[in-house]
Amino acid sequence: MTSRYGKKAQDEVAKAVHEEKRGELKSGSSGKTVTSHKQAVAIGLSKARKAGGKVPAKRAHH
Repeated sequence: MTSRYGKKAQDEVAKAVHEEKRGELKSGSSGKTVTSHKQAVAIGLSKARKAGGKVPAKRAHH
């Protein structure tokens, strides 16, 4: 079975979570500081997607 996320995705998520812990991660549209760990992971995955990393598509909310 192949991995779901590529190395680029792991790197981006790690970087985003690290920034969130230091209080330096900002959300895209509002520019507010991110405090949620989940939000930091989502931002990291989003950046990896834009960079062309191996990341599955976003899950649809029902």
